[in-house]
Amino acid sequence: MSSFATRYGASPLHLLLVLCSFALTGYAGIRLLAGARPWAVVLWFVGAALLHDLVLLPLYTVTDRALRTVLDGRPRHRADDAGSRPSRGRINYVRVPAFVSGVLFLVHFPLVLGRVDHFTAYTTLPGDVFLGRWLLITAALFGLSALVLLLRLRRSGPWTGHR
Repeated sequence: MSSFATRYGASPLHLLLVLCSFALTGYAGIRLLAGARPWAVVLWFVGAALLHDLVLLPLYTVTDRALRTVLDGRPRHRADDAGSRPSRGRINYVRVPAFVSGVLFLVHFPLVLGRVDHFTAYTTLPGDVFLGRWLLITAALFGLSALVLLLRLRRSGPWTGHR
């Protein structure tokens, strides 16, 4: 068993999970491409990859650098400088809720933007509640993240001995 882990670099369970994910992806791809218009699916994937690489990646890279500048007070120029700033881990308290909120928006954007009229028949909810709920979930995520940050700062920061 240890020789397998040495050769492969991980446990056999990891290999099994990777193979299962490839099998599931292959099955989903076959089912998706078996439809009437497989070129539309291929075009959608290529378009999504180009949109991500040419528009979204530069956008959130610039946003991340701006956030680092705000938190650090100066832009980051060198990779070896990453460990010397006290706010190195604090940026994750903004990244994580922003990521979760973004994924929720990406999955439910037709509902959040009110672009689906027939959905009321399936959920028995009015179509105008989803934007408010997404905003509340986003606010709760950022609030919880801020609370966790404050608790960690209080536990390890300058307030430790002043109770």
